Amino acid sequence: MHISEVRSAFQPEMMELLSFASSRAGEAYKTYINTTERKFYVCKIEQVIVGCIGIEFKSETSIEIKHIAVFPEHRGNQIGGKMIGFVCEKYRISYIFAETDQDAVVFYRKSGFGTKSLGEKYPGRERFLCHKSILKTS
Repeated sequence: MHISEVRSAFQPEMMELLSFASSRAGEAYKTYINTTERKFYVCKIEQVIVGCIGIEFKSETSIEIKHIAVFPEHRGNQIGGKMIGFVCEKYRISYIFAETDQDAVVFYRKSGFGTKSLGEKYPGRERFLCHKSILKTS
């Protein structure tokens, strides 16, 4: 498994993955390419893209997961958790969080995140804050 940053044009597989996490994949793509506060990574197994994670730096020690997705045929193999671990280690942050809907809460809980309901932020859609403190080691 190899995780690497994407800094230029997205490949079709990346846009497809991003569309699993965002109804506005094209707009999200432009934000990742045009801002320094956000980074986008893909996860490959044997040169095949299987997952992605997009993050936004909130401070020197805090990151928000803006997008995370794994192709359905690769789910259940800890790829999402490994991508989260990768960005936490790479940037040595102490806090990571995401806002999500009911569909992803189980994933975040399994990954060690606490969850808190934010109520119905959109009609008929309850949203959740998923958060995790990271213990730093020397």
